[in-house]
This record gives sequence, structure tokens and C-alpha cells, in this order.
Amino acid sequence: MNKGKILFVLHSHLPYVRHPDYEEFMEERWLFEAITETYVPIIRMFKNLERKEIDFKLTMSFSPTLIEMLNSIDLQEKYVRYLKKIIELSEKEYETTKDEELIKHKMADYYRNNFKEILEIFEKEYNKNILNAFKEYESKGYLELITTSATHAVLPLYSEYPEIIKMQIKYGLETFKKVFGHNPKGFWLPEMGYYEGLDSYLKEFGLEYFFVEKEGLIYGNPYPIYDVYNPVITNSKMFVFSRDKENNVEIFDTESGYLNDPRYREFYRDIGFDRDYEYIKDYIDKSGVRCNTGIKYHKITGKDKELFDKLLYDIDEAYAAVKEDANDFVQKRVTQVKKLNKKYPELNPVMTYAFDTEFFGHWWYEGIMFLEKVIEYVYNSNVIELKHPQNILSEIEEVQVTTPAKSSWGINGFFEEWINGNNDWIYPAIYEMVEILKKKIDKKWKEQEKNIILLMIKELMLAQSSDWAFIISSGTTVEYAVNRIKTHVKRFFELNAMLESGKIEKNKLKYYMWVDKIFDNIDYSDIM
Repeated sequence: MNKGKILFVLHSHLPYVRHPDYEEFMEERWLFEAITETYVPIIRMFKNLERKEIDFKLTMSFSPTLIEMLNSIDLQEKYVRYLKKIIELSEKEYETTKDEELIKHKMADYYRNNFKEILEIFEKEYNKNILNAFKEYESKGYLELITTSATHAVLPLYSEYPEIIKMQIKYGLETFKKVFGHNPKGFWLPEMGYYEGLDSYLKEFGLEYFFVEKEGLIYGNPYPIYDVYNPVITNSKMFVFSRDKENNVEIFDTESGYLNDPRYREFYRDIGFDRDYEYIKDYIDKSGVRCNTGIKYHKITGKDKELFDKLLYDIDEAYAAVKEDANDFVQKRVTQVKKLNKKYPELNPVMTYAFDTEFFGHWWYEGIMFLEKVIEYVYNSNVIELKHPQNILSEIEEVQVTTPAKSSWGINGFFEEWINGNNDWIYPAIYEMVEILKKKIDKKWKEQEKNIILLMIKELMLAQSSDWAFIISSGTTVEYAVNRIKTHVKRFFELNAMLESGKIEKNKLKYYMWVDKIFDNIDYSDIM
């Protein structure tokens, strides 16, 4: 039997949210929750697997915006203050729940200890910069690290502007190299967005492979002989892996996926909303707006149950479900490989499972426990094994030449969530910014004027983040997303007005350089 090769690809990304002019800012909690519930727990998973002498292989993509935030000293300090407040709240909960249900007290004790351990790993072990942990596990051979475009712009939406495509790729790679010390071999296309010709730009920057959604491969030309179970190569000599979409759904589908088990933790019940205001006010946003604290005492219970009717959560009960689901997932992969062996007897099938990293731990609290058990079960299997993309490419002897189709992940696989009737107003402004920049670049400018152009490039790229369009489309924190787009557009045109008039507002310039302190390595001379 030909062994099946499994690629687990975790895409780690958050939009650039940094407000140094505020002591606390609600949306900075996105990063703090991700560190607490996803990134430090993943590091802890690495330690557990290493201690068990399990040779695991994962691929992780880090977006440049996330890298810049995790590297930011002021955000690191803010996170420590945030987590210490949550630990203070968990101590308070430990005392409060002594007079409540026993299971709540058990979970309060769990949260208290968990938060303390996370702080120890973050502050003491990695000196507040957890990127060093991922660098460490890459050096040990467990991880293959890759990156994505600078601000996670959906690149096919800028296909008419090759300068923008190159700029997004270049600053993404440079930001990655600044932290990890080398250029990656692979590239995560933001939102898996691909269009014909994009591969040639990736190749130009020395990249070797990227990933597409299933539609990108099966609607390609010609049709892939092995469906999505073997990489293909483009005419530009870029290798392409495709997600095994239907089997990815087994994990994350909101209707039938594993995360719906009634024993798992309910995301939408949190003491930030459940406790009396006077009790909780010091631990939520300073405006008084209630928000998540990460302390949740209820389980999913059942889809038919209203939030107020949920039963109490027990992490030991949830862990039993984790083991069942992980075993089910692995056994299904074994069965799948046996079927693929019959269909393609000459092939070692490659199955690609790609997810947003925050799906594990943050959205699905038990997700990292699930991932750890899956890795253990795969390690003990003689039918399937975990691989890195470079492992597979080094072993491949023959590969089909294919041109992938224009595609993305998300609803219907064709960019619907990033350009639709609710958010299409974003793009004319961005295209106008691009046209203005193109005219500015060729001129000779003095040093201060060059700094203004660099800031204009930053404002353009920050406005291009795919997250703002997605948030508007999904109807979540729409006001913040709209404000971010308008803020970056406004700053761009203010900076342009300074160049046009020759009247430099030094204080405003200094403020923008401070508040949008990202991509200080910009050199536009060979791009635009």
C-alpha cells in the first residue's frame, strides 16, 4: 500500500490593529485573545509532542501584519497588562464559584491555572516575543514556516496593477525574513485568491509553491489527473497544492463538523456578559461595553438550545469528545487512502488540510487538543504520515503541468465575501490611490518628501487588507472596519496634499509615522 501524506497548513493572520495613542483599545483584544487561546496553546502543544518524542510536521503561515504586531513592544506590554487583569478576574472567580456549582468552581480553577501558565510561557520563557518559539520549532525540523502578502490584500482584485502585486509580495517576504532570518519557500495566497499569471510574480521572488482552493485546481486547464491529491506545476514552474475541501469540512462545518459536539465549550457564553455589571466592569472595555473575558462556563449542549439554556461545561468531558473525534478523523483518512490507492495505484496521495490558525483554540476551544491527538494518532499509523510541502516536492518524480483557475476560498469559491454590494465602494478609492502613487514615484524628491511617499505606500497597503471588506460583508464590527478604510484613505490624501502644495505639516507627519509604524523596511525603488 502507498502511504498517504497529510499536509496540515495553519494560516496565522490578523489585520494590523495597533493604537499606541490609547491605553486600551477594544479591537486590540483580537490579538490578545488569539495569543491566549491559540498561539501560546499551540506552543504548549509543541512542547507536549516533543516531550512524548513524537516527530510531527506542520506548515504554518505568518502574515506580515501579525508578525509586526507580535514584534511590537507596546503591544507586548499591553498584552501582559491585559492577561494580568484576566488572571486577577480568574482569582476572583475562583472565590466566587466556591458558593456556586461544583463544576463551575472546577472550571474556575482550571482557567486560573491556565492563564498563569500562559503568562509564564509568554513573559518568562519567550521574553514576550512568541515568534521566537515558532523560530525554535522550525529550527528543530517540526515546522515549515511560510508567509503571505504584506497586508493580506486579495491579490486578484489588483491584477491590473502589477506594481501593487509585487509590492505586497516583496514587503511580505522582507518582513518574514527580518524575523525568521530566511526567505520562505512557500506562499499563502490571501483568502486563497488566485488568477492566471499570479504565479509568475511569485516565481520572480524566488518562491516555489502556493495553495489554492479545490475550485482553483479542478477548474484549471487541463483537469488534474489526480484530482486534488497530488501537487501540480504551472508554466512558471510554481508547484500548487490544493485543499481537500470536502474533508476539511468534517472539522469546521458549522452544521456537521466536529466542533458542534454538544460537549464542547460554547463560544457565545462568557462571564463578560453573564456577570453583574458592577462585578465585571473593571475587566471589560473602559467604555462599559461588555466583551469576552475568555472565562466561559457553558457547553454547546445542543443546537436547539438557546444561550440562556446551556448546560455547564466540563473540560474532562470535552477531552473525551476530542479523543473520539480525533480517532474518527484519522480512521476516515486511513479509509480514504485505501480508496485512493485503488483509484490511483501508482500514487502516494497528498491530502491538504488548510485552516485559519485561530480556528483552533479561539473559535473551537478544544481544537488544539484535537490537533494534538490527531498528530499522535497519525504518528502511530502505518497508512498515513504528516509531511511538509518541501518533503513532498523533494520526493516527487513526475508532475502535471496545469494552469489553475481564478478562484478563492469562502462562499462559492469566487471572491464573493471580498467584493459585493456591501463593500465594493472600497475599491475605486484604492485604485485612485494607486494611480496617484504611480505618478509620484518617478519624480525626484528630497529626503523628507520621500518619507511622505513611504507613508502613502503604508496607508495604501493598510487600506488593502482583506479583513475590512470581509468584516463589512459578514456584518460584525462594521463600524470599525469602515472607519479603518476611511482613515487610511484620508491620511493618504492628506499626505498627497502636502506633496502637491509643498507645505509639510511636520507634527502630523511625525504622528502618522508613529501610529502606523509598520514596514519600516520599505524600499520602493525597484517596484514602482
